[in-house]
Amino acid sequence: MAGFKDLNLDEDLAVGRSSRADTRFDTTVGHIEDIIMEERFQTLQHDFKEKYYHHFTDDEENKLIYTDIFKEYVGLVENYIQGELKNRISGFSMEDFSKTLENRHDQIGGDILDMLLSFTDFVAFKQMFLEYKSAKEGTGMDFSDLITIRSTTSLRDEHQGMQIDPDSPREGPSSNR
Repeated sequence: MAGFKDLNLDEDLAVGRSSRADTRFDTTVGHIEDIIMEERFQTLQHDFKEKYYHHFTDDEENKLIYTDIFKEYVGLVENYIQGELKNRISGFSMEDFSKTLENRHDQIGGDILDMLLSFTDFVAFKQMFLEYKSAKEGTGMDFSDLITIRSTTSLRDEHQGMQIDPDSPREGPSSNR
C-alpha cells in the first residue's frame, strides 16, 4: 500500500460557480414561470383570447386585424409580466433581460419559450389563437373515441395474453350482448 502515497492523487473537482448574470437570468426565468402559472395571468390571457378568437382562421393569408390584435396582446402581456418582474426583482430591466434571452433561449423550458415567443413571433401568436379557437369550437382532433378502458376481467386472447375489446371494429360486435 505504500505505492499509493507516491501517486500524488490530486483531484480537480469541478466546483459549481454561477456568475451574477447566470443567477439573475435563472431567477428571472423562475419568476416568469411563476407569473404565467398564476391564476391572474391565466385569466388575463384567457379573457384576451376569448375576446378575439373569432377573428382567426386557418388560412395562409392573414387578415389586417391580426396586426392590431397582436400589438394589443404584446403590449398587454409584456406590461403585465414586466410589472410583476419589477415588483419581484429589484432593478429589473426588460431591455437587459431581452438581450440576455437572445443568447440563452436554449436554456429555457419549452412552455416558457413558447410563451415568450408568442410576444415576438407572429406565427406562434396566430397558432395560439387557432388552437384556442379549435378547442373552443370543438373542431380539433378528438382521440377519445380511440381509447377503450376495460376491467381486467374482460375477455383475454389466450394465445397472446392480450385483452380483446369485444366492440373493436377488427373483432366485430360482441356476441355476448
